[in-house]
Amino acid sequence: MTRAGRAGIAALVAGAFLLAGCTAAPDADPSGRESAHPALAPDGLEVSLLQLRADVAPRQAQVHVVNDTPDTLVVGAVRVEDPRLDGPAARVVADRTSRVAPGGVVDIRVQLPGVSCPAPADAAPIVVLELLDGDGAVTEVEAPAAVALGFLAPLHERECRAQALAEAADVSFTDFEPGAPGEPARLELTITPTGAAAATIVGVQSTNLIGFDAETVDGAFPVDVDAAVGDTTPIVVDLPLVPFRCDPHAVQEDKRGTIFDVRIVVGGEAGEIERFVGEDMRGRILSWVAAWCGFGR
Repeated sequence: MTRAGRAGIAALVAGAFLLAGCTAAPDADPSGRESAHPALAPDGLEVSLLQLRADVAPRQAQVHVVNDTPDTLVVGAVRVEDPRLDGPAARVVADRTSRVAPGGVVDIRVQLPGVSCPAPADAAPIVVLELLDGDGAVTEVEAPAAVALGFLAPLHERECRAQALAEAADVSFTDFEPGAPGEPARLELTITPTGAAAATIVGVQSTNLIGFDAETVDGAFPVDVDAAVGDTTPIVVDLPLVPFRCDPHAVQEDKRGTIFDVRIVVGGEAGEIERFVGEDMRGRILSWVAAWCGFGR
C-alpha cells in the first residue's frame, strides 16, 4: 500500500473512532472491561444483505459492501446482528480479509445462526465491519443493511414455524430409491411424533426440478398425517418422484431442486417449512434425474 493510501485509511479509522466517541459512551462487558459501541460507517460505505439460491441449503447469506469513499478499505471480521437471529452471523472463512478499492464492491459470505422466536415486528439487521489500516490498527463501524428481496423475514417466519413443529414431530427425508427411466423413484418421508404436542403434515410441494407421479392438490402431494399428543409411532410416507424437467443445465446448475416445501398446520395455523434431502441424497437424486432423462446417451 502507498504512503497516501495508508494515510487515507488512518484518517478514516481515526475519524471513525472520533465519531464513536461522539455517538456512544463505553459500556461495561460481563468481564468488567469497557468496550465502545461501533462507530457509524463513513459516508459512502454502504452495505446490504442478500441470499442467493446457492446460499439457501447451507443457511448462508452475503454481505454486499459498496465502497464509494475516496479510500481503499480493508475489511476484516464481519458480523450481522438482528433480533431475529439467535446470535451474530459471521464470516464463513473467519480469518479472511477483503480489499475494496474506491468505487468497488465485494460480497462477503456469512453463516446464519438459528433464529430467535419470537422477534420484534420492526426488527432490522445491522452490519458491523472491522476496518484495518496499513499498520494493522482495527476499528469497528456499523451500518443498517437493506435486505435484498426481503429474504430474512420469510426465513424467520418459516424457521420459527419449524421450531414449533419440532415440538410435535420430527419430519425428515430418510431414504431414496431411484426408479428406472420412465418409472417413478421413491423418496421416503418419515414423520416421528414427539407425543408432546399436535401438528398436521398436509402435503409436500413439487420443486423446480422434481414433481410427483400421482395426483396432487394445488401442486402438493397429499400426506395428511396427524401427529397427535401422546403418539410417538413413526409414520413413513413414500413420495413417487419424477423429473419435472429434463434440460441438462437445470440439473448441472441446480440449487433448490431437492429442497421441498412441506405444508403443515401447527398451533392452529397453516404454513410451510422447508426440508432439504441432505447432500448425500441430493447427489443420488441428481444422478437419478440424469439417468432418467438420458443425459449423455
